[in-house]
Amino acid sequence: MENNRKAVLELSQLTLSFGGLKALTEVSFSLFERELLAVIGPNGAGKTSVLNCITGYYHPQEGDILYDGRSIIRLPVHRRAALGLARTFQNVALFDGLTTLENIIAARHIQLKPNPLTGALYFGPELKKEISHRRVVEDIIDFLEIQSIRKKVVGNLPYGQRKRVELGRALAMEPKVLLLDEPMAGMNPEEKEDMARFIIDVFEEKEISIVLVEHDMELVMDISDRIVVLDWGRVIADGPPQEIAVDPKVIRAYLGD
Repeated sequence: MENNRKAVLELSQLTLSFGGLKALTEVSFSLFERELLAVIGPNGAGKTSVLNCITGYYHPQEGDILYDGRSIIRLPVHRRAALGLARTFQNVALFDGLTTLENIIAARHIQLKPNPLTGALYFGPELKKEISHRRVVEDIIDFLEIQSIRKKVVGNLPYGQRKRVELGRALAMEPKVLLLDEPMAGMNPEEKEDMARFIIDVFEEKEISIVLVEHDMELVMDISDRIVVLDWGRVIADGPPQEIAVDPKVIRAYLGD
C-alpha cells in the first residue's frame, strides 16, 4: 500500500523460536506516523509475540526492528521504553496494592532525571519537576475520566476500570508509539464502548501512533487505518480494513477450509 508518511516502526523478517516451535516466521510490517494499525489473527497466531519482540521481552533469533530509523533489536526493555515505546498487557499488570494515582505516577520514573543535591533538599528545580509530573498525571486522570477512583487501591477495582488505569499508566510514559494488547478483552459492551472511545481520543488528540491487538473484529474494522493479519506466525495479509474483510486468505484463516 502506498504511504507517504514516515515509518516510525519497521519490523523486518522477524523469526522467533522456542526450542523446536516457531512462534514467528519472517514477520515484516511497518507502522507509520499518525496511524492506527491493528494486528489480528486466530488464537496462537503470534500477535502477542510480535508485541513482546517490539518491547524487548522476547529476542528474535533473526530479523531486525527499526524505531525512527534506528535498530533497537539489541536494546533492553527499559531503553526501548525511554525511546517512547509503551504498552498495555493482555492480562492487567498493575501494582495492586497502590492507588490509581500512585500507579500512574510510578510510570513517570522514565521521565525523571534527578539531581542528587536538589533532590535531597527538595527545592528549586526538583520541586518544579515534581509539580510538573503531578500535573501530567492529573491531566491523564481527567482525560480518562477516572477522577472518582484516583485514591482507590487498584486491586479492589472492577476489571474495566483496572484496564483504564493501565492505559493511563502507559500514557504517563509520554509514548510516541503505544502498543495495546487486547485492551478490551473480558469487558462488557459498555466498558468496550468506553475503552474504544478513549483509544480513538488518544490517537486523535494526542497524535500517538498505535498498534492494536484485538479480537473484536467489528471494532477493528471500524477504527483501524490498516490491518496486518497473522496466521501460524506468518503475515498473510496487510492492507486497509475493506480489503482485509474480503481477503480469501483471511477468511480461510478464521473459518478454516
